[in-house]
Amino acid sequence: MKYKILHLIFIMLMVVGKTQAQTPAAVAAPTADTIQIKSLIIIKGKDARGKNTYKFYNDTAYTRNKLKKNLHTKWLVIDLGFNNYIDRSDYAGAGAAALMAYASPGYSSVTNKSYDYSAVGLNTFAPRSASAPLTPDEFKLIPGKSINVNIWILMQRLNIYKHKLNLIYAIGVEMNNYRYARSITYVPGYPTQIIREDSIHFSKNKLFAEYLSVPLMLNFTSNPARPGRSVDVSMGVMAGYLVKSRTKQISEERGKVKRTDDFNLNKWRFGITTELGYGPVKLYGNFALTPLHDYGLEQYPFSVGIRFNGF
Repeated sequence: MKYKILHLIFIMLMVVGKTQAQTPAAVAAPTADTIQIKSLIIIKGKDARGKNTYKFYNDTAYTRNKLKKNLHTKWLVIDLGFNNYIDRSDYAGAGAAALMAYASPGYSSVTNKSYDYSAVGLNTFAPRSASAPLTPDEFKLIPGKSINVNIWILMQRLNIYKHKLNLIYAIGVEMNNYRYARSITYVPGYPTQIIREDSIHFSKNKLFAEYLSVPLMLNFTSNPARPGRSVDVSMGVMAGYLVKSRTKQISEERGKVKRTDDFNLNKWRFGITTELGYGPVKLYGNFALTPLHDYGLEQYPFSVGIRFNGF
């Protein structure tokens, strides 16, 4: 069990700051008391009192052999971060007419079917007038609950010049959760409509969008021979295609309600992607150049977070 715990800890954190220089005796064939994780060698021993001790060594031969390869592959690189967007919608100008209507078919918690809110009166459905101008507050997010998870199934780095200048590309899925602070509801269908539901309190109200994405980045690595003490900077472009979208709402009045539709979301997304790291610690940022929605709203999403290196 101790070996499994150590293996997991050093895979994620790679405490290379504590490594020592390699010695020929230290890098002999692994034994029951030796663990090797890529270039990191951990040797278990005992001190004078019989307690377990651990020494850390850097296998420079492993690093030298790795540098001979021009193409390096990683599997299951995972991003964990947060979503938000920059709202550039024209709420007051000519573009306001293109935004979604409000006195539109809604949802009945009694029959679980759509019905026309105008039949029961707009005031019972929303204290504000349905014709009142939209504001950015309608689409305000809860930043700490708008989670972004990306899974890069395959990520490769191609050497361009002395392993300091590289080309990085990958394929995977971006999963974006937009957690709304206001009581709004996306109504499936065409044209997509959004209704105000101030009389309903949602404990969860989110829009989920999943993209099949391909990033392409130019990478600079300051010290390829010692990756544990190297600064990595990457920047490039990314394209994605919408493969799944849905909404999820939870309230006392209706329970759990899920709706699946494209909700007027752009099928294609193009943007800028960046990566900044030192040793095993990496941060990422994705910034869309196309709006989240196909028409009306102009909200440009971005996500930032931590990147785990994979295997």
